[in-house]
Amino acid sequence: MVEKFDAIVIGAGPSGNAAAYTLAKQGLNVLQLERGEYPGAKNVQGGIMYAAELEKIIPDFREDCPTERHIIEQRVWLLGDDNYIGTNYRSEAFNSDKPNRYTIIRANIDKWFSEKIREAGGLQICETTVTELIRDASGKVIGVRTDREGGEIHADVVIMADGVNALLARRTGFQQELAPQNVALAVKEILFIDPELIQQRFGLKDEEGVVIEIMGKVTKGMVGTAFLYTNKESLTIGIGCLISDFKEGAIPPYKMLEDLKNHPVIKPLIEGAEMKEYAAHMIPEGGYKAVPQLYGDGWMVVGDAAHFNNAAHREGSNLAMASGRMAAETVIELKQAGKPFNAANLAAYKKKLDDSFIMKDLKKYRNLPGIMHENKQFFGAYPDTLTAAAHSWFTVDSVDKRTKEKEIMKSFVKKRSIMGLVGDAIKLVRAVR
Repeated sequence: MVEKFDAIVIGAGPSGNAAAYTLAKQGLNVLQLERGEYPGAKNVQGGIMYAAELEKIIPDFREDCPTERHIIEQRVWLLGDDNYIGTNYRSEAFNSDKPNRYTIIRANIDKWFSEKIREAGGLQICETTVTELIRDASGKVIGVRTDREGGEIHADVVIMADGVNALLARRTGFQQELAPQNVALAVKEILFIDPELIQQRFGLKDEEGVVIEIMGKVTKGMVGTAFLYTNKESLTIGIGCLISDFKEGAIPPYKMLEDLKNHPVIKPLIEGAEMKEYAAHMIPEGGYKAVPQLYGDGWMVVGDAAHFNNAAHREGSNLAMASGRMAAETVIELKQAGKPFNAANLAAYKKKLDDSFIMKDLKKYRNLPGIMHENKQFFGAYPDTLTAAAHSWFTVDSVDKRTKEKEIMKSFVKKRSIMGLVGDAIKLVRAVR
């Protein structure tokens, strides 16, 4: 006999874990399938966890969740060749009993979350690849077929949380092939370092943490960003750019990461650190216009597979957990009401998303990905000009300030022209309004 579950969740990332736990906690018979040798083996993330969304799923998560440092300071840097312009926000309020954000090591968090799912009654099977969705004569998804012997499994509904590649959705025809301008390739390293050095170099105490988001010359004119996060006994550093730009350029990702580590501003912060882990992964960057069909007869898609990533604010895991929770809540509500899991009823999932911060934020920044992709001056000409202008302004010499102002303005006009500057300003306003 073919075994049947209330729900099958494919993938053990933040969205899949959120869905599986929410379902299991409400007593549903849920199966979570993961192709890695253990839960989270295929998961790679820069290292930020957002408390607000996890708290909705596991209210007391802080009691035993293996977080690294709670973030009290956010820095944003625009790097030049050997300098940077930056801004930061630091607050003692973030030292509260319930901090807002944490740096994390994904392997530790994934193991913890998986244990919570099993404790709630969920069944997890690893080293199992789902090869296809099973559909009945009407086209409704009724289960999955795996690479295991006798690997046909049925369920009332299937939740796909299999990452940005969304292989199942694409194989089944629910999604189109990934457009290279809608996906970024990021590489990162975890660097071991003495905790005392972390505190000294970043101005921290106890388990306080700092996040540095980086733009500018380090991406070599390509659309992308970099980051540096503080953990308890390590630093996470990484950089990513659109795959379409990597295809056109001649610089491989690992070389960009090495250049970032050797930048005069970054190098002193990581000096003496030893590499523990290197990883690469793809990130959905297409925004609102790249979001695919999210539900159908017997299926839903969540997290990166649904292109839920707010590139403007570098937020992803919170959108993933929220979408996984909303998909699970939709299943629970339909199960309790005794309603079938057809497209008309699963549309309630899309309604939840539309009413949430996920779709509202993605819609707000819907024009940003296209504008960034089509206007590379934001990643080349402007970092050069802005850092040069700052250097000139803060250099004390015999040149009067009015003359410096004129020289700085001329440098901007030379790079972009008056009409170009005005046009760029209008584009940015349209992208973020």
